[in-house]
Amino acid sequence: LCFRRYLLMVLTSCLFWNTFGLCAAMESKPNILLFLADDLGIGDIGCYGNNTLRTPNIDRLANEGVKLTQHISAAPLCTPSRAAILTGRYPIRSGMTSSNRYRALQWNAGSGGLPANETTFARLLQQRGYTTGLIGKWHQGVNCESFNDHCHHPLNHGFDYFYGMPFTLLNNCQENKPPELDAALQAKLWLCSQMMALAVLTLAAGKLTGLISVGWKTTACFALAGSLFFLSWYSSYGFVRYWNCILMRNHDITEQPMRLERTASLMVKEAVSFIERNKNGPFLLFVSFLHVHTPLFTTAKFLGKSHHGLYGDNVEEMDWMVGKILDSLDKEGLKNHTFTYFASDHGGHLEAQDESAQIGGWNGIYKGGKGMGGWEGGIRVPGIFRWPGVLPAGTVIDEPTSLMDIYPTVVHLAGGILPQDRVIDGKNLVPLLQGRVQKSEHEFLFHYCGSYLHAVRWHQKDSGAIWKAHYVTPIFHPPGAGACYDRGFCPCFGERVTHHDPPLLFDLSRDPSEAEPLSGDTEPFFDTVMGRIGRAVEEHRRTLTPVPEQLSVYNVVWKPWLQPCCGMFPFCWCDK
Repeated sequence: LCFRRYLLMVLTSCLFWNTFGLCAAMESKPNILLFLADDLGIGDIGCYGNNTLRTPNIDRLANEGVKLTQHISAAPLCTPSRAAILTGRYPIRSGMTSSNRYRALQWNAGSGGLPANETTFARLLQQRGYTTGLIGKWHQGVNCESFNDHCHHPLNHGFDYFYGMPFTLLNNCQENKPPELDAALQAKLWLCSQMMALAVLTLAAGKLTGLISVGWKTTACFALAGSLFFLSWYSSYGFVRYWNCILMRNHDITEQPMRLERTASLMVKEAVSFIERNKNGPFLLFVSFLHVHTPLFTTAKFLGKSHHGLYGDNVEEMDWMVGKILDSLDKEGLKNHTFTYFASDHGGHLEAQDESAQIGGWNGIYKGGKGMGGWEGGIRVPGIFRWPGVLPAGTVIDEPTSLMDIYPTVVHLAGGILPQDRVIDGKNLVPLLQGRVQKSEHEFLFHYCGSYLHAVRWHQKDSGAIWKAHYVTPIFHPPGAGACYDRGFCPCFGERVTHHDPPLLFDLSRDPSEAEPLSGDTEPFFDTVMGRIGRAVEEHRRTLTPVPEQLSVYNVVWKPWLQPCCGMFPFCWCDK
């Protein structure tokens, strides 16, 4: 009798959800394929309005699935944004934010990274019988106390297989490119070293000519101090390509330094191979692209083919990579049994320039870009989902959603249970994507720049308004330029930001470009809105607990004893 009742319940559920194709799809857990671009602007792909860059494969995902137009990153830089995706939590909860100017990990040999007590979606899916793989960029740390403890490594966070960069691409990874890592600091260190060398030469010349009465011991001490100072910084910054630009397979280094001319094809090969090995599933494959971060290394096949220079070439190469991986799903007959997602970790990098040419992304109508915690251009990104037969094709959703939502969404699809011992900020998107509900579960989204709260979004569901209050905004240079072109990124604090009291208020449903701030004179609900947002901030802050800051200066500095090395340190070189 119990079995009959259970069977009747299952059949009734299947009939009820038949319009969504859930019956056939939920016979077993779906494969999950996640694509994450690096620094891609929302205006860079065709399905979001770009008619000059060719992205047919990403556009195909949107045509066959659901496109989100208000998909929001939890942070405007790589390390904290990716920590939020992996954990479903604001990065301030895991300590993956910073109150100093270093807002992302700087070295493979730093000691900061995603804490071991954070539970990633990969870990939860692994527990549900999924084979989990990460291909591409990690940027969540490697070691804690020794060069091989791998405490922050992907394999320590729920991934069964890893092939890619434990760090991120930089200009330093390509020969003959100007340094990108701490470029301003390096310039100052070079200047100090040159001044010390000049001082030593002056003392030596003065001693030899008798113009300066100084002993050779004093001159030698100056020379030794200058040499030690030079070695102290050049031993790290002088070899960035060897220390940071490496490829790993699981715990083993395969290339140090990596050869950029073959990286794209290797990533595709590894992703396709993972799908072929695990076609009997279920599997989770997280393809975390190195594209389209500087130095924008692009293979010869795509160079000069786009209408937007090197950046456009790189975008089109990434789209080709997406296509090759999707083709492998088709080849193995897995398309209809795979939940696929495409997004970018944050907005395009406006300040990325090569001499006078911009080589960063385009954020469409939205103000600001990478590194800006509040303005839409830094945090509004593409968001595309496809699951044939389950998600309605050609759907567009204009509700506030977050990259953190991928966490509870894939855990739900895998039949897992969210951790109950911590706050999970993401929301399960399945009902919204299927059209079973019309409104996002998010009422408030909090926009941080480092550990500083810059803006808050309120989704007032009864009216349809999307209010956004800016407490802090960066000061652009030149004024009105829309970015901080005199430096690599806009700062989060200090003299180069403006604190607003009262905050700047916009209604994004009427003014998505954030062009006209509202006031008590122009908006009758101004005080009511600001009061409600203020209370939400207080409630949010009560949910925060102190945690170690993973991006503190100590945690991000280069530590030679933590340096991954495929030889005997410091002779680190290999090509396997």
